[in-house]
Amino acid sequence: MSLVLDIGQGAGLAGATGVRPFLPPLLAGALARGDIGLDFDRSGWQFLESTGFLLALVAIAVVAYAAERSGANRRAVSSVSGVLAVVLGALLFAGSLAAGGSSAVPGLVAGVACAALAFLAVDGLLERARRRLEEGPAALLATYADVAALALAAIAIFVAPVAFLALVAFAVLLVRGRGQGERKYAGLRILR
Repeated sequence: MSLVLDIGQGAGLAGATGVRPFLPPLLAGALARGDIGLDFDRSGWQFLESTGFLLALVAIAVVAYAAERSGANRRAVSSVSGVLAVVLGALLFAGSLAAGGSSAVPGLVAGVACAALAFLAVDGLLERARRRLEEGPAALLATYADVAALALAAIAIFVAPVAFLALVAFAVLLVRGRGQGERKYAGLRILR
């Protein structure tokens, strides 16, 4: 049963990191430092809770948020965020498995998959929402995504089995989002 909980925790943390890449690893690292909910000590992945790693994440997050707010090329900022999300998601999934006493290697692969699934689903949703909203409310979308990522990370740490539902939700969101895009374009072709 412990392995299932470790997988749920890792999948949830990776998924949360796919939603927004910085707050979930910061929450996991801060809680792990206090041995609350998870602990990376003696797992080979203790750097995930080290002060240096967490400070580096804060510095990268500040730069990323500044670039996002400055109106920089949204696609470039999104691509960099996606790469960071996949890398951090893989590290968190692997760390969760290693902290539970299992091999971390499957976590690296599964973490990439979970973070990529979440990133693709949520990034597509945010992009569609941005197109429909005025500039003021659209600026709040990143804040909503941060809150959702933080909540999912907390759920993954404290109620790991529930995190599996998030992965199902991401898959449904991705499929429905792609289906809506195809319907829109099909309708436009008919109008010609």
